[in-house]
Amino acid sequence: MSKPAHCLTVQSLSQELDANLRDGLSAAESDRRLKEFGRNELDEGEGVQPVKILVRQVANAMMLVLLISMIVSFAIQSWIEGGVIAAVFFMNIVIGFVQEFKAEKTMDSIRSLSSPTANVVRDGKTINIPTAEVVPGDMVELKTGDTVPADIRLIEAINFETDEALLTGESLPVQKDDEMVFDHDTGPGDRLNIAFSSSTITKGRGRGIVFATGMRTEIGSIAAALRAKDSKKRPVKRKPDGTAKPHRYAEAWTLTITDAVGRFLGVNIGTPLQKKLSRLAMLLLGIAVICAIIVEASNSFSSNNEIIIYAVATGLSMLPASLIVVLTITMAVGTKRMVKRHVRVRKIDALEALGAVTDICSDKTGTLTQGKMVAKKAWIPCKGIYSVGQSSDPFNPTEGDLGFSSCAPSAINCEKAENEEITRYEALLQDNVPLQEFLNGATLANLATVHEKDGEWTARGDPTEVAIQVFASRFNWNRERWTMGEQPVWRQLCEYPFDSDVKRMSVIFENTETGKQMVYSKGAVERILESCNTVQWEQGQFCEMTEEHESQVLSNMEALAKLGLRVLALASSAYSGKERRASKEGPPDRAHVERNLTFMGLIGLYDPPRPESAASVKACHGAGINVHMLTGDHAGTATSIASQIGILPRQDLISKQVSDAMVMTAKQFDSLTDDQIDRLPVLPLVIARCAPHTKVRMIEALHRRKLFAAMTGDGVNDSPSLKRADIGIAMGLAGSDVAKDAAEIVLTDDNFASILNAIEEGRRMFDNIQKFVLHLLAQNIAQACTLLIGLAFKDESNLSVFPLSPVEVLWVIMVTSSLPDMGLGMEDAAPDILQRPPQSLKHGVFTPEVMYDMLFYGLWMSALCLSSFSLVQYLWADGDLGVNCNHSYSARCDSVFRARATTFVSMTWFSVFLAWTVVDMRRSFFRMRKDDSKGPAWTQFAGDVWRNRFLFWSVMAGLVTVFPTLYVPVINRDVFRHTGISWEWGIVFIEAVLFWVGVETWKYAKRVFFRWRGRGKHGGGKGDGGGKVFERYLSTEIGEEDKEKGTV
Repeated sequence: MSKPAHCLTVQSLSQELDANLRDGLSAAESDRRLKEFGRNELDEGEGVQPVKILVRQVANAMMLVLLISMIVSFAIQSWIEGGVIAAVFFMNIVIGFVQEFKAEKTMDSIRSLSSPTANVVRDGKTINIPTAEVVPGDMVELKTGDTVPADIRLIEAINFETDEALLTGESLPVQKDDEMVFDHDTGPGDRLNIAFSSSTITKGRGRGIVFATGMRTEIGSIAAALRAKDSKKRPVKRKPDGTAKPHRYAEAWTLTITDAVGRFLGVNIGTPLQKKLSRLAMLLLGIAVICAIIVEASNSFSSNNEIIIYAVATGLSMLPASLIVVLTITMAVGTKRMVKRHVRVRKIDALEALGAVTDICSDKTGTLTQGKMVAKKAWIPCKGIYSVGQSSDPFNPTEGDLGFSSCAPSAINCEKAENEEITRYEALLQDNVPLQEFLNGATLANLATVHEKDGEWTARGDPTEVAIQVFASRFNWNRERWTMGEQPVWRQLCEYPFDSDVKRMSVIFENTETGKQMVYSKGAVERILESCNTVQWEQGQFCEMTEEHESQVLSNMEALAKLGLRVLALASSAYSGKERRASKEGPPDRAHVERNLTFMGLIGLYDPPRPESAASVKACHGAGINVHMLTGDHAGTATSIASQIGILPRQDLISKQVSDAMVMTAKQFDSLTDDQIDRLPVLPLVIARCAPHTKVRMIEALHRRKLFAAMTGDGVNDSPSLKRADIGIAMGLAGSDVAKDAAEIVLTDDNFASILNAIEEGRRMFDNIQKFVLHLLAQNIAQACTLLIGLAFKDESNLSVFPLSPVEVLWVIMVTSSLPDMGLGMEDAAPDILQRPPQSLKHGVFTPEVMYDMLFYGLWMSALCLSSFSLVQYLWADGDLGVNCNHSYSARCDSVFRARATTFVSMTWFSVFLAWTVVDMRRSFFRMRKDDSKGPAWTQFAGDVWRNRFLFWSVMAGLVTVFPTLYVPVINRDVFRHTGISWEWGIVFIEAVLFWVGVETWKYAKRVFFRWRGRGKHGGGKGDGGGKVFERYLSTEIGEEDKEKGTV
């Protein structure tokens, strides 16, 4: 550029940057500039850090056990065991590093997707893109709550203020002016025509052209300051005078060291589940040490190498294997799958909590509905109803017939007026001042743009305003006609943006020909009526707005709302400017402007429900999740849409009292005290005319009932409720950056169905974590019990002979089990995952059922393995345990080595079979899914086994890889301390059959128990969907006493 951006006019800057002030850059040009200028990112350096990942592979309980075992083995000169353990130690580091590095890369890419987004105009359309893809020359639209994505030269600023404290240290918001031009040496804080990257919009709206991105921005020059990390040192507690006693320094250093050790071991970093499992791993480390002590104690603390090796084997049996690595991989894969289902996870903690959601509080517009609004009806009191016919393109004002009826909506069936005439807009406008004034309000109190480009109609802006702008354009009353060109008729002076508290927006325009200033306002009908004192009623006469007039307006609003239309009101007045004339430099006080208005009429907008909303709501009900609609719309509109999509039952099936309990306005709900809300038999399913503080009170009411709530939001004022909710859900398309920053997850398509996707994925991940934790710990119990009970097997030296050698234990844990654990983490969702009640966070992964399963499977596997050893050694052999059989093979130790080999094969096979067993906690392995196939049962079984191919091949590998360990010379006797078997395979197969008989009997007993316990609790059954939810409402008796107390 020839000069800095703040020194250039808008036209000069657009020419130098080759920017288009109307349609923005083309897609091809933006791609070219992205390659030329690079991504719009600050150099934040570190990213994925391989060194830290490598350190984490060593800093965990499993590796500590291996390290200790390796040192002990080498210390007693047990070179083979020590060598194998060392090989496993380094192999595990390499595998863990590779897997976690990939997982971190995945998570890092997903975190970049969750970064702030920007609304840019490209090819004439407003699109939402990641901030990193913004390029110089882009035209960016900004609104309250947005974070400025780059350094921007403003071309339009309406009541526009930014918080630049991060850049300038100025604590107060700075008001911007797009028309000013400054000198070259003007400091950043005084460049009022610039919106700086990373500043936040605190008020108003604006548009601008990007002139600097990434490290070229002002904030880029101080990026190093933003990278400063929090100190990891605990502060010293000091007296008021700043001094501290010596023990305070010792305390601070002790806590700092404790924190460092905790970070090193992973017990105080990561998500709650990661920290819990890291603590579990440390507990297992402690148990491993205790087990080793027990082994030594049972052998009188002998220093014999065989006993020390036995202790090593027992310690290894408690290894938590790939616990943390598999958890990290599972979360990374789950988060990646969520991205494909239009959900971006901002805070990883949310993954663990999604499965526990019991209630969803959702907005209506754009979430449950399509957000593609069409203005269907307009009512002007002194004229009648103007209707719009069917149109295939919601943006095309030339499609759809215009109709007129002189009746009021409440007087006729306004869905199809009896005397409605199809008329051209020119005839409707002729000598029709009330309609012209109504259209002035519709097009000027409106931020949307609608125009034709290359034969196609495009629109930018909020869907509500687009629909109203299209309606005005049907009468050739488009905003651009009146406000653009060399001599525009109207010039905007002030804007008072829509606020979810006042529920209206207003503008002041000046007629350039007469100098007359006009106020135009639109918003919720009740709020507009509060500001009106006159109305043009019958015969076109202006009269005072009376209670009778207000009653008729509300009656007509009800009639339109019953059709499912969202109804807004329009009002206007001449701005007298007795105190001062309105201007951009000095906008009058809003309260002064929005009073003594003249009511102009109503406009009804239809926003059809999304096709998938009804099915998603029904699925939520089937999953035991209540859906609440919290909307700013009128109660009639909200009730109509809620009934269509199944949030409410059909109104003809319920009494008025129950209906009143299901639907409330924010005014009714907020008038209740917390005690009165808590005494309500049920919380409302629909709250209309909802304000931000109403959402907060709803979340608090749900929490007092011990429910786990998710809340959707898009505006700045929604951030308190998003933070207060257990799961905050922000809208990716319509949401402000402030709302996204307060939320745990972001929906990239603003679709309610995506919330259900997130919950389903959260439940799937929770299930899979539960499965591999169960598989891992049951296996630990099996091996530990086998070795501890095996202490009873003593040779003639009165030393214990281990039924499983240290290398065998390592093989089962590291080789046989790690891959199946990863396979379990990749399991698809169970067919009934959305037919179960929400998960309980009280128990987390370790539910009573999991604990009982863990004990049963572990003890059953141990009992079978011990019986394998005993049968070979005592039934078919002479029971002689020989001498020194823990160390080397001899003819006398042959039976011990064969018994140990049989036990090893049994344990290995049981371990891989257990992975298949835990795929479903209750259903039989041979019928894991409902009989939904038409073929024979074995084909369905084969399909179930083959469905998770990673798990299938992991199990096959576990079954097959035992053969080389048994029959390859040297490896079998010198490394694994066992030998090849022959007839003992009969015992293995019988034990395998007994394993399946045991686990299938256990599962059958569980199914019987849970059927018995659940009998009568879920009366509707699984097929009734919403019936289970509505049952509480329909069965609730609401008496007159409650109504008198105001508790309904």
